[in-house]
Amino acid sequence: MGLAAASCEYDNFEEPKSTLSGRIVYQGEPLGLRSQGVQLELWQHGYDLFQKIPVHVAQDGTFSAVLFDGDYKLTLLRGNGPWMDNTDSLDVQLRGSQMIDVEVEPYYTSTDPSYTVNGNTMTVDFTVNGIHTDRDLEFAGIYMGRTSLTDALRNEGAVMVAADDIALGTPMSVDVEIPSGLAGRSDIFVRVGVKTMGVQELLYSQVENVAL
Repeated sequence: MGLAAASCEYDNFEEPKSTLSGRIVYQGEPLGLRSQGVQLELWQHGYDLFQKIPVHVAQDGTFSAVLFDGDYKLTLLRGNGPWMDNTDSLDVQLRGSQMIDVEVEPYYTSTDPSYTVNGNTMTVDFTVNGIHTDRDLEFAGIYMGRTSLTDALRNEGAVMVAADDIALGTPMSVDVEIPSGLAGRSDIFVRVGVKTMGVQELLYSQVENVAL
C-alpha cells in the first residue's frame, strides 16, 4: 500500500508547462554563436534551494527553456560570451509562454557576408566592425563545413585573416580554396567569425548554405 501511494503521488507531480524563449541580440539583430558555447542562467527566489537553471544558446542566438510560472532573474555569465560583461540581471515574470530579447554589446561584429564560388575557389566578402575596441581584434575566420553546425571547433576547412590585415568598417574580400573534402559536394555551409583578444568565444555571422 505504501508503494502504491508513493507511485500515485509521483504520477500526480505537475510538470512545467510554460516556455521562455528568446534571442541574444545587438541593436535588435540576433547574433551568431557557437552552438551550446554560450550559457545563460535563470535564478528563482522563494524556494528552499536557490539554484541556477542553466540555459544554453543555439548558434543562431536563440534559446528556450520549459519552466514553471514564476518570477525569475536572467543573467549572463561573466566572460562567457563575445561581448562586454554585464552584471545586471533581467527580471522575467513568466505567466505562460513568453519571448524576450537579451541585448548585449559586442566587441566586434562581422556584417554583410556574401559568398561567390568559381571552381574550387570561393570569394568571401564581409566587413568587420569595431563596437567596443578596448580589447584588440585577434583575427577573422572563415569556416566551412558539411552541416549547419559549423564553427571554429566543428568545420572541415578554416581560413584565418590576421587583425593587421583588417581595416575596421571597410568591406574586404578574401579568396579561399574549398577543401578537397568538400569540393565534391553540391553545397557547403559557411560563416565568418571574429575573435577578440582574451575572449574565448567568437562572434559569428549566421550560417549560410552555399551551392558549389
